[in-house]
Amino acid sequence: MSLINSQICLKSYPEHLPTPENFALKQSTVDELNEGEVLCKTLFLSLDPYMRSQIAGRHITAPIKPGDLMFGETVSEVIETRSTQYSKGDVVRCMGGWQSYSIHNANELSAPILHPQPSYALSILGMPGLTAYAGLIWQAQPKRGEVVVIPAATGGVGATAGQLAKQAGCKVVGIVGSEEKRQYAINELGYDECINRNAEVVAERLDELCPDGINIYFDLVGGELLHQVSTRLAIGARVILCGLVAEYNNKERMQGPAPALWIKSRATVFGLVVYDFEPRRQEFINACLPLVEHGELKMREDITLGIENAPYAFAKLMQGNNHGKTLVKVVV
Repeated sequence: MSLINSQICLKSYPEHLPTPENFALKQSTVDELNEGEVLCKTLFLSLDPYMRSQIAGRHITAPIKPGDLMFGETVSEVIETRSTQYSKGDVVRCMGGWQSYSIHNANELSAPILHPQPSYALSILGMPGLTAYAGLIWQAQPKRGEVVVIPAATGGVGATAGQLAKQAGCKVVGIVGSEEKRQYAINELGYDECINRNAEVVAERLDELCPDGINIYFDLVGGELLHQVSTRLAIGARVILCGLVAEYNNKERMQGPAPALWIKSRATVFGLVVYDFEPRRQEFINACLPLVEHGELKMREDITLGIENAPYAFAKLMQGNNHGKTLVKVVV
């Protein structure tokens, strides 16, 4: 009996914020496997802001055009295999895309996931966690007593970076877009302070909370906030340039801060691309898995049910209305 694959493809380019109407649900029959291939059933799909940049043709990966299947990392179960490397029932991580089933060469799959909560391979122990760990620990190298500022403070990357900074003995200040997120950052994630950018004047609050300057800025948004922070950097500051959420929905790039601001503070500025750290993924997992198991490192997962609802979840994410790491639990 042939399997029917439900797929989400790009239907049209968004003018600004993406809406569900920019996507289309298609169905097709799953192909037969060739030698060395593996058929996977998608369990969880990761939705990430960088996908908006792919649609705009500005991401380092391939652009997505109308009619194309949407890209995305998944946790999937092997349900048929013509490879000796994987067995039926193995749960793996792969670039399965926005679809119910995906076919891969065996070398395109990760080693089987052994953690009892497979979704963690896409959140706290996945790309968001690796991004946070690489940027904060390996690049910024925080020191006890330093001031760390993190926008998008309760999202997948921000929440992890904030908790890691607290464990390093830093004063951690978050920036979020709602009072609910502000309370969560302080009460659940352990931030020392958190600014609600929609209810407070961010520049004024940064002056109050960081009177001696900012030592580490983990930038996930770009835009005007990067300018505001750059004027408040301490001597020897480190700036991690990781995301551009403030720009993903714009057709034109924004201009960056004046270089003089970074020169004045003798800042070190890192461009962070998580793919560069893929060879060190296991090192990151070995460091963080014990923290996760002991409840010292946590992440809220915002899970939507059904591949057909992925466009709604993505639109919600790009509007900033998600709460934690955005995932789709795929039901077949």
